[in-house]
Amino acid sequence: MNWDSIKKIAQDVSSGKVTAEELVRRSFSIIDETKDYNAILSISKHRALERAKDIDNRIKNGEKIGSLAGVPFIAKDNFLTFDTPTTASSHMLENFYAPYQATAVERLEAEGAIMVAKSNLDSFAHGSSTENSAFGPTLNPIDKTKVPGGSSGGSAASVALKIAPFALGTDTGGSIRLPASFCGVVGFKPTYGLVSRYGVVAMASSTDVIGPITSTVEDAALVLDVMSGKDQFDGTTIDRDTKTYDGKPMSLKGAKIGVVKEYLSSGIDKEVKKVILDNVEKMKAQGAEIIEVSIPSISLSLACYYVLVPAEVSSNLSRYDGQRYGLSDATAKNLDESFEKSRAAGFEAENKRRIMIGTYVLSSGYYDAYYKKAQIVRTKLINEFEKVFKKVDFLVGPTAPMTAFAIGQNVHDQLQMYLADIMTVSANLVGIPSISIPAGMANNMPVGLQLMAPQKADRALLQIAATIEEDN
Repeated sequence: MNWDSIKKIAQDVSSGKVTAEELVRRSFSIIDETKDYNAILSISKHRALERAKDIDNRIKNGEKIGSLAGVPFIAKDNFLTFDTPTTASSHMLENFYAPYQATAVERLEAEGAIMVAKSNLDSFAHGSSTENSAFGPTLNPIDKTKVPGGSSGGSAASVALKIAPFALGTDTGGSIRLPASFCGVVGFKPTYGLVSRYGVVAMASSTDVIGPITSTVEDAALVLDVMSGKDQFDGTTIDRDTKTYDGKPMSLKGAKIGVVKEYLSSGIDKEVKKVILDNVEKMKAQGAEIIEVSIPSISLSLACYYVLVPAEVSSNLSRYDGQRYGLSDATAKNLDESFEKSRAAGFEAENKRRIMIGTYVLSSGYYDAYYKKAQIVRTKLINEFEKVFKKVDFLVGPTAPMTAFAIGQNVHDQLQMYLADIMTVSANLVGIPSISIPAGMANNMPVGLQLMAPQKADRALLQIAATIEEDN
C-alpha cells in the first residue's frame, strides 16, 4: 500500500481524517512484515507512540501542528536520536544512546514528524552497498539477491518498501543518490552546508551532507524546506533560499542542460546509457537546449576523493579510543592495549582500511605527494564546474554506471566497489546540489538520472527534477 504525499498525510492528520497513532502503527506493521530485508536496526516504539498520541490530542484541542503533522519517518542510524541507540552500524557504538538529537531530527519533529525507526547503513557510512554493516547487509527491495546501494541503503530500502513516506540519509560521496538509484526512489543531496550536520556521526567533514530520500521530488522539497538553514551548532551552515523549496515543476523551454561527456564514455553499462539518453531526448522534446559539455578533471575525481576523504575519516575516527564512550575492552592491561583491542573489535574491515589510507596520506613525507595534490585537483574541479555553469543551467548524467549488483559480487574487489561512486563524488568535492530520480529500468533494475546545479540553486534543481519526474 502506497503512502499519500507528505503534504496530504499532514493535512489528513491535521483535519482528523486519520490519526498520527494509526500512521505510526502502520509503519511498525510494515517494519515487521519486511524484517527479512534488514533495512531497520531499531524501532522507537515507546517515544513514537507517545509523540503520536500527543499530536492527536493537540489536534483534538484545536491546536495547529506543523507542516509534517503525524508523518512517520526513518533516520539513518548515524543520526543522534532519543529512545533508540545510535550505532552507525558498528560494534564500536552498538550500545550508545545519545544525550541529544541531531538538528535535522529536531527540526522535523518541531513540525510534527515522528521518527519511528533507525535504518541500516555501511558501518560509519563507509561503503557503497550496505554490506559493510556490523549487523548484516540490507537487501534490495526489487531483487533480494542485489545490494540496495550505500551507505544509506537501509534508508532507501525503507522508502522503497513503504515503511515510511521519507527517510534521512547522509551523502559524503554519493551515499544518498546511489542507493536511491539502485532502489528506484528519489535521493537529494543539497548544497554543502544547507542542512546542519550537528548531531550526525561525522565521516568526512568537508563533504558530508544531510538530505532526504523520498518517493517523489515534491516530498523531498518539503522535507528539505523544514531541515534547511543556519544552525548555531554547525559553523559550516549557510542561509537557505528566502522562497519555499516547493518542488513544483517548471517549464523546460529555454533551459540549458549540459550532458556531461565523461559520464557517458566507456565504463557505463549500455542499457543504463540508453535509459539516460532516452530521458535527455524527452527533455529536448519539452524545449530544453541540450549541450554536450566536458569537465576534464572529473576523471580524477574518484582518486581525489579517496585521498581526501580517508584523511578526514582517520581524523574523525580517532575519537573512538575506548576511553570516553563507545566500546571499551575491559581485558586490556594498559592504555595502548586498550586502544588496540577496542578499535580492533569496534571497527569493521572497511573502517580500518580507510583509517590506514588516511593516516598514510597525511603522514610525514607523503602529505605533499598525496593530500596536497588532491586538494589542488579539488580546486581545479571546482573551477571547471564554475566554468561549465556559465554555459548551462543544469548538468545531467547517470547516477551510477551500473544498476544494482549482486550481494557479495564486489566485497573482495575494492576498486570495483569504489567505482560505483565514480559519477557522484564530484558533486561532493565541489559542494553543489545533486539529485537522483528514477529514470527507467535496465537489466530489470531501476536506473537513476542524476541532475546537478550550481551552489545554492537547490530550489531550481528540485523544480527541474519534478518536471522530468512528471514526464517519466
